[in-house]
Amino acid sequence: MYWYEDDIKGLERKSLKAGYSAETVFYGSSSVRLWTTLNEDFADLNPTNLGFGGSTLAACVWFFDRVMTNYNPKRLVIYAGDNDLGDGRHPEEVFIFFQQMVVKANQRFGNIPCYFISLKPSIARWPMSDQFKYTNNIIENELIKRGNNWQFIDIFKPMLDANGYPQKGLFAADGLHLSSAGYQVWKQIIRGKIIVDS
Repeated sequence: MYWYEDDIKGLERKSLKAGYSAETVFYGSSSVRLWTTLNEDFADLNPTNLGFGGSTLAACVWFFDRVMTNYNPKRLVIYAGDNDLGDGRHPEEVFIFFQQMVVKANQRFGNIPCYFISLKPSIARWPMSDQFKYTNNIIENELIKRGNNWQFIDIFKPMLDANGYPQKGLFAADGLHLSSAGYQVWKQIIRGKIIVDS
């Protein structure tokens, strides 16, 4: 995990400035980190972007306590797991990391609303789409079974075209990261799921 140290130290410094005021924490991999309009898209929810490049769900669990120091948000939104599968891990391993994340988040923040964004159907990793679908399925089923403060946000199906393939316009040139149009789709879906506290 040492190769993430520079990013994590940067997030620790950020927590000293923004930690106590952020109401909505977005945490995860580069799909979060590269969301340049996130603060505008969720301005009314007072967000902070705690994404770090190339991160796996395993790394998000590993660094959770360090990154979340000084934060006491009203809600937590997570996107990670994509890179775990890309690195050759199995869906069941990603599921175990997810279970560990649930424990970490509940220990740190209690019963606040938490949202797990499903793995996205990227063009670059489409040959692995069955693994992505399976991972999404077992995580969603776990959250349905739990029926607690965690919710599953499905962005996989809305990013597919009429033929069931990823919509090219929603991705950057590398076929992996999102385009501005892709982030607009995410914005609409995520906003529709988040419960705004009164």
